[in-house]
Amino acid sequence: MESSSTEQQSSLRSLFTIANNQRHKLDSIPDSSSSVYQDNLRAAIAAFHESRQLTEELTIFSSNETEDDIASGDLQFLLINYFLGELIKRDSATNRKTVLQLAQAAYERYLKLLDNYDMLSKADSNLYQRYLSGRDDFSLLSTSDPTARRNTKITRYKQEQELKLKLEYLARVPLALQNDDAASREIYLAEIQLCTHNTFHALDMIIQELKIISLMPLTSPVREAEEQAEDYRRRNGVPDDNYSDRLDPPISQLLSNGKAGPILSKDGKPLRPFTLLDSRQRLQDGVFKLDHALPTMTMDEYLEEERKRGGIVDDGGKAGGGPQQLDEDDMDKADSETMKAREWDEYVEANPKGSGNTLNRG
Repeated sequence: MESSSTEQQSSLRSLFTIANNQRHKLDSIPDSSSSVYQDNLRAAIAAFHESRQLTEELTIFSSNETEDDIASGDLQFLLINYFLGELIKRDSATNRKTVLQLAQAAYERYLKLLDNYDMLSKADSNLYQRYLSGRDDFSLLSTSDPTARRNTKITRYKQEQELKLKLEYLARVPLALQNDDAASREIYLAEIQLCTHNTFHALDMIIQELKIISLMPLTSPVREAEEQAEDYRRRNGVPDDNYSDRLDPPISQLLSNGKAGPILSKDGKPLRPFTLLDSRQRLQDGVFKLDHALPTMTMDEYLEEERKRGGIVDDGGKAGGGPQQLDEDDMDKADSETMKAREWDEYVEANPKGSGNTLNRG
């Protein structure tokens, strides 16, 4: 019987080590929403669940014992429920409210176990009693005074840093001292203090998130089932019943100009804009017509139209007022033109090109 109990103890330690390794493996996976991360997360949760079940079967912890009655090697098993709470709240594959409630229950089991062994500090014990008196309204920052809330944040941050430094210091203890029962016990107790500190912070965040979820509109079961079915079709490439590969809309949509429903109400009032057509045959004739505009006149008709508008000159430009030929017998007209040409030549000689622009010259 004693041999069987020893084997179970060894099995518990091995299982707890495997669960811890699975938990640490999650830190190397950057995307928490990936399938790889979620699969490893569920494996770690299952390992910790099995470890907790084995501790109950072996009655590692009892309500009529004290902290001194717990073996140093068994102190690490007090953290099983804490690790479960930390892992469960990372699950993104199920309903978020259910995930938060399961994580909250795991944290509560962890605090209850520590309270049974009187392992909570005075400050943590007061927080635990305040939590039990009002789970739905629990908050680490219970006051509305900004100064008091700021001081509380600073105090808890300092406590967390001190606990982390203490644990890091103890973890650097040489291997020879780690085999010492007192040294290993101190390391486990320091880790429990840090985890307890983080537990109250996690409970505060969970309760705040649950309040936000409670304010969200409820989704009906039918609508939720439709969304799940649509999500399944989208992820697995299953087309919808109303899905079609056609790129052009149906004729009914074309006829209604993309607007469905009746045109007139029961009282005869128009419900949407519409166009009156002369006959149904006109609409049918336009179905198979060419998609480009056909010519509306012949070339002769076009030229005649241009001639009417003055775009075509028939007499070679004579009627358009071209340059006139001088009459050689009209001496007065010839002299006049000669004088005009001489005056222009004199003007050009007196005013060479560019002589008027003197502003930018050096």
